[in-house]
Amino acid sequence: MSASARVLLLVLLSVLQANGQTEMKKVVGDNATLPCHHQLWQADISLLDIEWMLHKSSSRQKVVITYFAGRIYDPNESEAGRLSLAGDYLKGDASLLISDLSLADSGEYICKVKNGGKYYWNTVKLIVLLKPSKPRCWMEGRLLEGSDVRLSCKSTDGSDPISYKWERVLDKGKYAGKLPPQALIDLKNPEIVTLKNLTRESAGGYKCTASNDVGEENCTLEVKVHYVRGMGVVAGAVVGVSFGVLLIILIIWLVFRKKEKKKYEEEEAPNEIR
Repeated sequence: MSASARVLLLVLLSVLQANGQTEMKKVVGDNATLPCHHQLWQADISLLDIEWMLHKSSSRQKVVITYFAGRIYDPNESEAGRLSLAGDYLKGDASLLISDLSLADSGEYICKVKNGGKYYWNTVKLIVLLKPSKPRCWMEGRLLEGSDVRLSCKSTDGSDPISYKWERVLDKGKYAGKLPPQALIDLKNPEIVTLKNLTRESAGGYKCTASNDVGEENCTLEVKVHYVRGMGVVAGAVVGVSFGVLLIILIIWLVFRKKEKKKYEEEEAPNEIR
């Protein structure tokens, strides 16, 4: 496939016709070219008047850029040149270029072209999306054999809807597999999964992927299961050491006690003789 064909395919995929209105989805930070092609330039270029307006449901319609009497006017000086006419507007291509998109650029853009009493209108609905931020993964519960542990993850930023998927990380992270049979996914909150009745097979890595229409990010957790038998041996060893220390202290105390008693008896003997 040639480069021009690939570009055309991308344009066709990103621009959808819905109810006679062009809808375009883009990602924060990208550039967007909003199409507006007409034939009114053929009448009299000196009378050509081009106007792009932005309409949002929460605010009034505002003009974002115009062409009139041979000059381009940008009423939004704060935009610092982010908006411009992308094509040869004097030859019928009045498309609008918006650079470095932000979420605030979402809305309905209306292209109005006028020349000699004739009008051309075109509306483009621009939807700017933000991919999920890197989620935070955390665990709740005791990592003991036979216990339950809850795994959770959450992205703080990103365009809704954000979906979450938990997978098992196998073979040192080279690929992902299904969760163990004892894993329960919260259907209302799929970012939460509970590992029931921990076993040796439950140990390992778990990856959570947060995704939406424009991207994905993931985080991982390492589950290390501590076994009850091993914990009993450790506890027994601790108790044994503690008992040994107490026994030594008791012996030392008895020795000193015996010495003090003997000393006392030696000091009292002369008194009894007198």
